[in-house]
Amino acid sequence: MIHLNTIDELARRLSGLVPPGLRETREDLQENFKAVLQSGLAKLDLVTREEFEVQRAVLLRTREKLEALEAQVRQIEAQASHSTGGDTASTGSNAH
Repeated sequence: MIHLNTIDELARRLSGLVPPGLRETREDLQENFKAVLQSGLAKLDLVTREEFEVQRAVLLRTREKLEALEAQVRQIEAQASHSTGGDTASTGSNAH
């Protein structure tokens, strides 16, 4: 999630954009901006960088395992094709 310092800084920048005539209420506006930003960000379905990296690593391992299994299947299919003489039509197999 975004750090509170980042939200505070963004709220400060937004309040700095307020016209000079309204600067008296700057602190109130800054607190309102901060509350709105926190509320809006809380509603988003965000994950931390750490959670993202963990899921990325899991996906990478899963992809590697899938590729290894696909290679094994191709090897088994090739062996089966050689042992039956390459004639899969007579066995009723629909290998793709």
